[in-house]
Amino acid sequence: MTQRTKPPFRADHVGSILRTAPVKEARAKREKGEITAAQLKEIEDRAIIKIIQKQEEVGLKAITDGEFRRSWWHFDFYGMLDNVEIYELDHGIQFQGVQTKPRSIKVTGKIGFSNHPMIEHFKFLKQHTKQTPKMCIPAPSTFHFRLEPNAVSKAAYANRDAIFDDLAVAYQKAIKAFYDAGCRYLQFDDTAWAYLCSQAELQKARDRGLDVDHLQDSYAKCINKALEARPADMVITTHVCRGNFRSTFISSGGYEPVAETLLARCNYDGYFLEYDTDRAGGFEPLRFLPRGNKIVVLGLVTSKSGRLEPREDVKKRIEEATKYVALDQLCLSPQCGFASTEEGNVLAEDEQWAKLRMIVELSQEVWG
Repeated sequence: MTQRTKPPFRADHVGSILRTAPVKEARAKREKGEITAAQLKEIEDRAIIKIIQKQEEVGLKAITDGEFRRSWWHFDFYGMLDNVEIYELDHGIQFQGVQTKPRSIKVTGKIGFSNHPMIEHFKFLKQHTKQTPKMCIPAPSTFHFRLEPNAVSKAAYANRDAIFDDLAVAYQKAIKAFYDAGCRYLQFDDTAWAYLCSQAELQKARDRGLDVDHLQDSYAKCINKALEARPADMVITTHVCRGNFRSTFISSGGYEPVAETLLARCNYDGYFLEYDTDRAGGFEPLRFLPRGNKIVVLGLVTSKSGRLEPREDVKKRIEEATKYVALDQLCLSPQCGFASTEEGNVLAEDEQWAKLRMIVELSQEVWG
């Protein structure tokens, strides 16, 4: 076995990093109008340079900006697409025992991708790292899954399901724009597939009027149409998330209901899969991963608490996974980011870095 020279790397991470105190304070001041957008950017720039250096220091080969310029892992990106707006609902997204801020997205016209500020976010990251800069954006499937029943303009689309073609083309343009900016490692973060593994979440989706019996097929087609734009030297992975807000979760259930469609039919290069608790089920669904170049990144180290997993336990679980996938097609990461929203998970910054350092060291022990 060897380390990988292209992403995903044997030791990788999902993307978001705990916001530092100066960033949190600056964003609060900006919301109150106490500082300008330019002053906020200056503080974010300094903080991002520091966390880039910290990621390099612990030995990571994939480097992100920690999503320090975002409030949410998904809405910030969606809300900057053409004719998409973030708006206030009467409820947030329900996690175990806690709700997010009451926000969602609505479609006011034809969906498109033109001048998106996250291209500049990526350029800043690339300019300041010697390693592989990685950009994370939310998947088109989650865009559709999150839409409320009346959130799509009837003047633009007959119904929610009529958005898929335009959504895929917008993502084709996004892929090209990131590629032209120098991005060779892009990740689509996605909660929809995890919700399709949960009977409780499927029922909630039915109650919101979604055609749950055909969602897997619709999402696979939309994703694959988007990925048609991927140049040969660009790696695009996905992270399947069960919910990550202040160390809580939403979805439970193993990957069996979606594994064949997701692993064999979606044209991703790699899959970051959460395996930090028994809520994710066993490794058996990994049998659907085709032999060859596709990679599964095992999320065996939790980002939800500061406790370090016993190293031998992590190594044993990697060994268990090799019953279904060759070791050469596996990598290691935390199960999710450390701060999917700006609030962040309930652990300390030094505990976060200890986890990432341990993943790098474990990868060297397992893969050489």
